[in-house]
Amino acid sequence: MSGSIRISADSTCDLSPEQLSRNDIGIIPLYISLGDDSMKDGVEVTSQMIFDYVAKTGQLPKTAAPSVADYLDFFRERQTSPDVALIHFTISAKFSSSYQNACIAAAEFENVTVIDSKNLSTGHGLAIMEAVMMRDKGATVKEIVAHEETIIPKIRASFVIDRLDYLYKGGRCSGVAALGANLLKLKPCIEVVDGEMKVGKKYRGAIDKVLPLYTADRLAGRKMKKDLIFITHTGCSREAVESVRSKVQELASFDEIIETVAGSTITSHCGQNTLGVLYIEE
Repeated sequence: MSGSIRISADSTCDLSPEQLSRNDIGIIPLYISLGDDSMKDGVEVTSQMIFDYVAKTGQLPKTAAPSVADYLDFFRERQTSPDVALIHFTISAKFSSSYQNACIAAAEFENVTVIDSKNLSTGHGLAIMEAVMMRDKGATVKEIVAHEETIIPKIRASFVIDRLDYLYKGGRCSGVAALGANLLKLKPCIEVVDGEMKVGKKYRGAIDKVLPLYTADRLAGRKMKKDLIFITHTGCSREAVESVRSKVQELASFDEIIETVAGSTITSHCGQNTLGVLYIEE
């Protein structure tokens, strides 16, 4: 690996094990606490454990960033030679202290670069895949960083939420708003804009009926990079996912449509039957 560039990320990027392995992407897990038990995202805790915990206790899990010490150990492990440059992507700095902690740790190394993805889930993953593409074309660290500065503002990440109780328990909407939305069967679209989550269009009806409408709203008439789009969800039905895939294929011709299941950190904040389509706009 002498003279090479290695890429890594927080576990919140929600890339599949196959993508991580194929592209030599290292992952550092965030922490999920179910009561007194603190576990590593993607290693020791599953989404079903989170659903069961919330159903049993009425409480949300707590999530925490890797510590500075965690990042120090992780960077040392990834840097197999002094000639190896590391580029690490964190979840948005506005969502977590991951970016701050990673930067503190990176200052102890000469050639570790930390990039704020200003995103979450596979919006975060899209930034990483762009870096992989650049690396594989022989780009330098400086060129990859410059490319990310251009690409990250063009990432379009959004999700439709089926259940508002997770957002309510997490303090992201009021009890009155949650009750009203549930009574009206509203499914809000949550958009990531400038590294923050904002409420977009609200849909009415069953989630399986809403998802193709949401997909059309997100894709119709848009100019998009056609190499890759993600369909990312938290355990939606096969029928629901396939309806979204069909709508994507109807509206645009992507080289790859990749389905991923969101990890435990993302699931902790949005609950079951959440789905998003995530891509890069030209």
